[in-house]
Amino acid sequence: MKKIELLKGIFPVVLAVASACEVVDNDMEKHVDTQNDSSYVALQEVASILSAVPLEGEHLYEVHSAVTSSSGNGYDEEYTVRDMFSVPGKGVGENQTRSTRIYDNPLKSLIENHVRSEAFTKSAGEARNAEDFLNALMSSDIQIYWPFSEDWDGSALPVITFDPEDGSEVNIGYRIEVDDDGSRRIREIAVDEDLARRNPVWVVNRNEDAEYTSLEILRREDENWGEGGGAIILEPQSVSPSAVRSKTDGGAGDEAGGKTLILKEFTMKRNYDSWFAGASEFFVKVGSVEDFTATTEAEMKLYVPAVTDFMIVVKRSQVGKPQPFNAVLVSDWTDQMLNCAFLITEDDGGTRTDWNCTALVRVASKSYGVEMKIPFNSRDDIVWRGQLAAKWLQANSNMVGHFGDVDLTFEVVEY
Repeated sequence: MKKIELLKGIFPVVLAVASACEVVDNDMEKHVDTQNDSSYVALQEVASILSAVPLEGEHLYEVHSAVTSSSGNGYDEEYTVRDMFSVPGKGVGENQTRSTRIYDNPLKSLIENHVRSEAFTKSAGEARNAEDFLNALMSSDIQIYWPFSEDWDGSALPVITFDPEDGSEVNIGYRIEVDDDGSRRIREIAVDEDLARRNPVWVVNRNEDAEYTSLEILRREDENWGEGGGAIILEPQSVSPSAVRSKTDGGAGDEAGGKTLILKEFTMKRNYDSWFAGASEFFVKVGSVEDFTATTEAEMKLYVPAVTDFMIVVKRSQVGKPQPFNAVLVSDWTDQMLNCAFLITEDDGGTRTDWNCTALVRVASKSYGVEMKIPFNSRDDIVWRGQLAAKWLQANSNMVGHFGDVDLTFEVVEY
């Protein structure tokens, strides 16, 4: 079997030889008891604090403003603690370093006063003082998630709960009850998603998407997004030095023709995680060789495979509802590219791993499988992965296709 290396010498390969019985374990968290770490903040503890502080209308509007902003920026209905303490009312994806609205008594002040109170420091014990706790909280990935926040009536106090982080669909929550004389008491109740639909619920959970650039932010940053253009192309070194395998194809000639592959709509047919964890974050990744017009094997060395990578957040309320995606997956798909590699994952974190895959191209009536690596996380749910053939895409342009637990509508635009 004949092999040809693309861009030989530009991407050095280092091989490490290990014992066959050696097991490499990169998940260090499981070897540490984080509960006894002074920098660890438990979600239940934060939920308890939020239920204990004297919440007023201003604080509810602060949180609502932040989660509404995050949602409008293409993220979940979330308000991170980092933003709460640095720029009160700021949503994920906002650029400003100072809040557009001044809060006389922001939520962070209530939390600081409570944590510094004698009652809290006694309950926390000698292992952690108030300042240690606040520093750990501000540097954590904790946030307030407010599902169905668009249905809030503007006055009802939230039930406050937390993600049990075990996949459960029901957990304890803290209902704030106010008597006619203004006195308050906290009552523990069972909280599930049905309650969150009927009554405002704040879920204290951990942020998983703020580090990524959402599709909505990309559209704003690139003026071509208005017409479905733009892409995130990984740096060339993130794609392995590619080899190609040749076999007789017997196909048609190598006439060039330009097309653009667009993913028009994305429909999630089921939620992937417990509702306490919030929305589903999907990553759509395509491996291809764009604008491929090589006529000889030697010319193939001029081409480098590229990976297009997008994140789309689908809220729980959007399950079963087509969401406009309108993203270019391959901008220059010539007739010589026979298929591309296609991967959809739902983000669950973990360590970096790769899918070793191929895209198929044609040169002088021969087919070549261009090898590449598409990255994903070890704990991600693999929604669908495989090859998308040019003939199938052309025949099914603007038609709904079924890919595991998502429905996709592609469009092939000729130019």
